[in-house]
Amino acid sequence: MKTVAIFGVGLIGGSFALALRKGGFDGRIIGVSSDQTVRAALDLQVIDEALPGPDAAGQADLVYLAQPIHKIADCLEQLDTWVKPGALITDAGSTKKLIVDRASQVISRGLFLGGHPMAGRERRGVEAAEADLFQGRPYVLTPRSAADLQAPAVREFMDWIPRIGSFPIILGAEEHDRTVAFTSHLPQLASTALGALLEDRSEGQTRVYGPALVDSTRLALSSFDIWGDIFDTNRDAIQLALDSYIAKLQEFRSALGGPAIRRGFDAGARFAARLRDVT
Repeated sequence: MKTVAIFGVGLIGGSFALALRKGGFDGRIIGVSSDQTVRAALDLQVIDEALPGPDAAGQADLVYLAQPIHKIADCLEQLDTWVKPGALITDAGSTKKLIVDRASQVISRGLFLGGHPMAGRERRGVEAAEADLFQGRPYVLTPRSAADLQAPAVREFMDWIPRIGSFPIILGAEEHDRTVAFTSHLPQLASTALGALLEDRSEGQTRVYGPALVDSTRLALSSFDIWGDIFDTNRDAIQLALDSYIAKLQEFRSALGGPAIRRGFDAGARFAARLRDVT
């Protein structure tokens, strides 16, 4: 892998470039983004040069798509005519089924591997990029078939995952989307709903709060520009997650003052402790 083209040099794309450099990549990194973004990326030395999409893809051994979900899907429609034969195309989209299905339909000259680094921040843009963003975080891969994992370009990419500080998890696209509806999308909606509730209540306008409220509303700072595509492409799984969460809240509501609420606290504490042991 000598040349990497990153489409979408924002938080994730920029962090991927910085992580590659920190991991020892000494090849060329090309950025494809808006004029303002690539100027900032060049100034910050996140990328080596900026090129239009066709030129960047035509030179790249690895094409890394770090745009919003629908933009990734649209970009795939053109990429197969741009990439050189055998190039690896991968993405960092937060839902996978739409992207993997689209790639299966339109990618033939290149090889496609779906991906989702489970990392992020509330801030967006290349200015927020950092080399350690993926440190200790899972990197989900959603290959179109098990055989794809044996392709030399895929094996080389997988070798880079621990070098950027992450570790790979292999899932089918549908299983990925069902899982992240509970582990990523539901936490976002719970945080945003709490913030929206308190924005409209007088209690939220006081200074009577502790660190728990700050921690619980951290994700509410996230931009809808990213989340709109996620909701649009994973609606059924997210609705199931919300229904399950609402049912659990109703269960807690009914249990207040009784012994069942302690069992709920114990179960929640076990999960929280296990989560922290893993991370």
